[in-house]
Amino acid sequence: MSFIVKRCLSTSTAKNAINNVTIIGGGLMGSGIAQVAAQAGNNVTIVEVNSDALKKADIGIAKSLERVGKKLHKDNPNDAKNFVEQIRSRINGSTDTKSAVQDADLVVEAIVENMKVKHDLFKTLDQAAPQKTIFASNTSSLSITEISSVTNRKDRFGGLHFFNPVPMMKLLEVVRTENTSDETFNAMWNWGKAIGKTCIKCKDTPGFVVNRLLVPYLSEAIKMVERGDASAEDIDIAMKLGAGYPMGPLELADYVGHDTTKFILDGWHEKFPDNPLFEPTKILEKFVKEGKLGRKSGEGFYKYN
Repeated sequence: MSFIVKRCLSTSTAKNAINNVTIIGGGLMGSGIAQVAAQAGNNVTIVEVNSDALKKADIGIAKSLERVGKKLHKDNPNDAKNFVEQIRSRINGSTDTKSAVQDADLVVEAIVENMKVKHDLFKTLDQAAPQKTIFASNTSSLSITEISSVTNRKDRFGGLHFFNPVPMMKLLEVVRTENTSDETFNAMWNWGKAIGKTCIKCKDTPGFVVNRLLVPYLSEAIKMVERGDASAEDIDIAMKLGAGYPMGPLELADYVGHDTTKFILDGWHEKFPDNPLFEPTKILEKFVKEGKLGRKSGEGFYKYN
């Protein structure tokens, strides 16, 4: 196990300063959040189901940090190496959820988008974590209010929605529910800025800001193909050259993953059946059934090597 714990002295003495962060889930999102938090000087613990998953997270973080180190210290390999080692020394791995939150100022959940699984997790966390600990979910589509409903700290619960890849994407949606206290929101907001993100304030509405606009946009582009209004290629060219988008909506849908988009749309449609923007599409149903999930499967609207 190459994770090492070293407690760092914080330069901040402000009330509610966040220094010790526990990330539940070491996948792409969780590892990215852990990396940026450690780069900002936080002590970070990643919680995963087993040592193999922790090792995978460690390798991914090391590779990402090596890229950053080379950019920052391109003329000095030793400084780049020291940079990587210093950041990695702030990250610890654990398979014991309860012990991993004992000293946490903030817990960020970055696990599967399943409400029951999240509820089971937060019930455990609520009993194990001290009263000071703020809970946050990185969910992109589920209700923060509903996730927090199983805890006894609804005032210390909010959303921290990062974007992939976390080390590169500057935006952080800081989400508050009707129960989130000002103290909690301000602590999350200040932490977001401290780790180098541009923060925006969001209410706990479906998809917050980005996905609330993005998912219906992708869905409408897919429906245009479905109706035969235009081809995927022409729609993508139109939005790139006519609207100045860096990527067309069907290219982006392939990048996001059709299973992910379908999951979000299905959840919203179930909750808000009268909203036509959330209606499922036949092409998405077909793609997911056939395993054509986009880039990650090698085929969607386009084919990939």
